Amino acid sequence: MSRFTASLEHVGLAARDSAALTQWYLRILGATIRWTNDATPPAFLLELPAGGVIEIYPAAEPVTDSAPNGRQGLRHLALKVADLDVARGALEAAGVPFTEPVKPAGGGGRVQFFQDPEGNLLHLVERPANPGAPQ
Repeated sequence: MSRFTASLEHVGLAARDSAALTQWYLRILGATIRWTNDATPPAFLLELPAGGVIEIYPAAEPVTDSAPNGRQGLRHLALKVADLDVARGALEAAGVPFTEPVKPAGGGGRVQFFQDPEGNLLHLVERPANPGAPQ
């Protein structure tokens, strides 16, 4: 079997309102538009300030609840931050509500879950400088 290497290129979010959801990611996460197709409704590739690309495109059909983290499949978008408390404070100041407490992160560190306006689950993740080392 031949081997190949791969890295994560982008994460896709199918949206009820792709233009409105894109505006939220621009305003709240400081993303910039890398590309749009100018269709109606439009699709976008957004670049996050510290790296990473999110594709937002029109959904073909709605779902009733996208947030529960225990469901099968892709469940959340994790955003690496240097200081979880600072990031949470900035998001709260921008109007993002947090309904769960900070939790331990698998592999070390802390996480804080929140949702975008369409109910997609995101979380901030703060990792120790030396993951896996005794704390």
